[in-house]
Amino acid sequence: MTDTTKLRRRLGQTGPEVFPIALGCMGMSGMYGASEDAESIATIHAAIDAGVNLLDTGDFYGMGHNEMLIARALRFQRDDVLLSVKFGAQRGPDGAWVGFDGRPAAVKTALAYSLKRLGVDCIDVYRPARLDPAVPIEDTIGAIAEMVKAGYVRHIGLSEVGADTIRRAAAVHPIADLQIEYSLISRKPELGIFPVLDELGIAATTYGVLSRGLLSNSKPAEVGDYRAHLPRFAGVNLARNQQLAARLKEMAGDKGVTPVQLAIAWTLAKRNSIVPVIGARTRAQLADSLGALAVNLTAEDISNLESAVPAEGVAGTRYGEEQMRMLDSEK
Repeated sequence: MTDTTKLRRRLGQTGPEVFPIALGCMGMSGMYGASEDAESIATIHAAIDAGVNLLDTGDFYGMGHNEMLIARALRFQRDDVLLSVKFGAQRGPDGAWVGFDGRPAAVKTALAYSLKRLGVDCIDVYRPARLDPAVPIEDTIGAIAEMVKAGYVRHIGLSEVGADTIRRAAAVHPIADLQIEYSLISRKPELGIFPVLDELGIAATTYGVLSRGLLSNSKPAEVGDYRAHLPRFAGVNLARNQQLAARLKEMAGDKGVTPVQLAIAWTLAKRNSIVPVIGARTRAQLADSLGALAVNLTAEDISNLESAVPAEGVAGTRYGEEQMRMLDSEK
């Protein structure tokens, strides 16, 4: 059996060591259509058995369902994993997104509920899911820092914020990692964000490595799949983007790997400070993703791949117009 500890990467200068691939659990709570709890739990167990030790969730995934699902899965394995939790997104009973709350009191209340739903006494990495434009980031991070001091949180993370916000947050408390979308066709963080992470010793846990299945030619489910509302999956945009996916598939075939493995291997090869968060919902998807660890890419491979699947070739933004306006990372 491979000693997976030799593969680990550190979450920044102050964070823990983690397996080079993390498991994102959002899709296990209905965001991509129906899912089965039994298969989700089996997938979490399979990930842990393979060495994965970082699980990513949000208190708003399935209105708490995701955290309770993870609690069921980790009933006897809490010590085997690190839990990364996002908070702050506000949703209505119909699932609608109705805002964000980063006030200090809201931070502590959200944390209390997450601890209860997860059935734990401490969360390993706690992070605001977005920047609250009405609350200084210093206030939000300061409230989490109080929870670190009190023993309820071990490390602080950020999500989808820009360079200035990262600097301001890091001035309040050490930041372990920034969670942000990054893939072959979403490479903007390379320009202004990754250099700041390097400067401050902060890692990146990157989601959307497959661009929500676009690069693996995954189709949105007919019911309950929010990808149906994303610009890159709409009409003419989808047809254009499927051409990029076809190029990736061709290159993967030439190397004898799957498109999923090639896309993840590209991310792993770009920076040692990156830990891709893979949204596998089934054991089969997980096995495919983990196969990326056996794919070795040369500098020439990376260059050829980026030429064949250029970021500027993607049609449509990664979120809808309203959400794009709200993203601090896009400013």
